[in-house]
Amino acid sequence: MDVKVSVFLIDSTNELFMRFSFSLFFCLLFFLLSACLEKQTTNDNVKRLPNVIYILADDLGYGDIGAFNPEGKINTPHIDQLTKEGMKFTDAHSPSAVCTPTRYGIMTGRYSWRSPLKQGVLTGKSKALIPETRTTIASLMKKAGYETAFIGKWHLGWDWAEKDSMDWGGEGWNPDEFENLDFTKQVTNTPNDLGFDYAYGHSGSLDMAPYVYVENGKVTSEVNRITEDKGKYTWWRKGPTASDFEHDKVTPNFFRKSIDYVKEKSKSEMPFFMYLALPSPHTPILPTEEWLGKSNLNPYADFVVMIDNYVGMLLKEVENQGLAENTIVIFTSDNGCSPEADFEILAENGHHPSALFRGHKADIYEGGHRVPFVMKWPGEIQANSVSNETICHTDLLATLADMVDISLMENEGEDSFSLLPIVLKSSGTFSRKATVHHSINGSFAIRKGNYKLIFCPDSGGWSFPKPGTDDMLELPKFQLYDIVKDPSEKENLYEELPEKVNELVALMTSYIENGRSTPGVAQSNTPFHLNGKAWSQIKPILSHKTDK
Repeated sequence: MDVKVSVFLIDSTNELFMRFSFSLFFCLLFFLLSACLEKQTTNDNVKRLPNVIYILADDLGYGDIGAFNPEGKINTPHIDQLTKEGMKFTDAHSPSAVCTPTRYGIMTGRYSWRSPLKQGVLTGKSKALIPETRTTIASLMKKAGYETAFIGKWHLGWDWAEKDSMDWGGEGWNPDEFENLDFTKQVTNTPNDLGFDYAYGHSGSLDMAPYVYVENGKVTSEVNRITEDKGKYTWWRKGPTASDFEHDKVTPNFFRKSIDYVKEKSKSEMPFFMYLALPSPHTPILPTEEWLGKSNLNPYADFVVMIDNYVGMLLKEVENQGLAENTIVIFTSDNGCSPEADFEILAENGHHPSALFRGHKADIYEGGHRVPFVMKWPGEIQANSVSNETICHTDLLATLADMVDISLMENEGEDSFSLLPIVLKSSGTFSRKATVHHSINGSFAIRKGNYKLIFCPDSGGWSFPKPGTDDMLELPKFQLYDIVKDPSEKENLYEELPEKVNELVALMTSYIENGRSTPGVAQSNTPFHLNGKAWSQIKPILSHKTDK
């Protein structure tokens, strides 16, 4: 081959190679820039999602917050300020008048009586109630790209390790029933298994042993003593206690953990969801020394004042970290105030924890399940606004799903309705047709519009008339009240309005048989047995038309 030709071919080849290299370089550069821009856009979209802080008080009455009860005598300036900055719901309800079933409803968007728990509450030793296969508020938010945290009182059961493989039974009330628990081993079926990245808390109420902190499935300190308190306000049951567990410091500790979590997450680009489940002002009623006497009422009121102050500290930290404008804050209670607060002494001082409503914790009456509920969302919810819509704690799941634009499947949130049409004044309408209430002994009520039908002749709980007593012998089978005209539930209209009774019986029957109160494909209650004692309160409902 001619040398000139060879050189020409070599030069041409080099030129083609260089052109190809430059083209490849620019293609790679364009790809990398596009990927970075896409990643930045994704991060910006995620960052724009609001953080969510859900604060659940324990046994705090509707009338214990000044903004909900102008006649109340407990000073709650920080929670009152929250209502001024957000929306106050005057007709909000816990799905149950006691702890565990309400927490089940919050977590799953499903009434607890559809689960194996038909009445009462779990103990500190109970097995996990929620299966890992069920969608929760935490697993939903993780799916949406959130970092999730639980801090506080769980009371939904988890599985303690045992010293042998036998299921030795026990309900967790007797201190001898804890002898077989192995606190040195991993705890299973915890909040971490239901979608929480971080979980720190204790198993039951603060008066239920064992008195142990569990952090991400591990007991935080040696369980080395037995404690008990028999004081009027400060009592807790006898049981094993960890060296780092001091009852009067538990509530401050949970707030401190929450504040630390907010500080930590302020450095992250990802949004966070924090569920702070307080064990207070439930028994033991333990305001710390600096708060004793602050209310000028009694220790319960002191405890509420202390909680309000800590809520203010938490919200201040959210502001200090520059997160306030992009954080939703919800404050509420798991049910009405407990009679352990000493209603008589409070009343002597002009304070009524249930305000004008009848009953208290455990009851089917309004005082058992009507609760304070505040939601703040800067830039979205109009400040100092009020909603009189009837809402339920089960509505949290659908509200969050709506917010993050995730459609719930047929077996998710069967009793959950999005609150966004209320708080955002969107073009949609709030679709909750009726709300089911449930008492400690499993008694039911259904509320639709002005009317509430109670499917028992008594309180279903602890107030007069108590179930199974002589006081209820001459009472009508059911109770019907016009809640708007008669919020104190004094005038029973059951025998006067049979058509309204039949309408509400039919609606409640459909909610039972369809396994849901939301529109959709029928689901199964788990388990659904009419023969067992736990379903005894269902029978009068399903047999009502036959009786007529």
